[in-house]
Amino acid sequence: MEVIIQEPKDGENEKIIVKVYKVSPKLLNVLEQLKDNDDVLAAYIENKLCAINPKDIYYIESVDNKTWLYCEGDIYESKQKLYALEEALTASAFLRISKSSIVNLSKIKSLSTALHGRLEAIMTNGEVVIVSRSYVDKLKKRLGL
Repeated sequence: MEVIIQEPKDGENEKIIVKVYKVSPKLLNVLEQLKDNDDVLAAYIENKLCAINPKDIYYIESVDNKTWLYCEGDIYESKQKLYALEEALTASAFLRISKSSIVNLSKIKSLSTALHGRLEAIMTNGEVVIVSRSYVDKLKKRLGL
């Protein structure tokens, strides 16, 4: 088997092309690992640097110029700004739901109406996140409602 590694030209996206006669489960596993490793985010908890898989994040919130990643049992601080995380996660299941929050759509258990045209997103871990009224239509469209 021949392996070729090339640096992309300026403005060109990184990509992996695999030419095989038969796709084996082992090959699929390797490709999935490559894909997953590319998506980790750096964040801190108690001054320790951690690699966070976006699939583990319930929502992201910016409070007092600090950005927080809320996971199942832990809260991590990110040094990135909210807009930078939003750009990094555009291809995944994340959506901006207010000026200060981004939610993982795959972690929403249910939605209910709230005051003043807002929605409450009840997460699978029981937490409630408010969807501001200016983002309700985007959320409904993304969820196909």
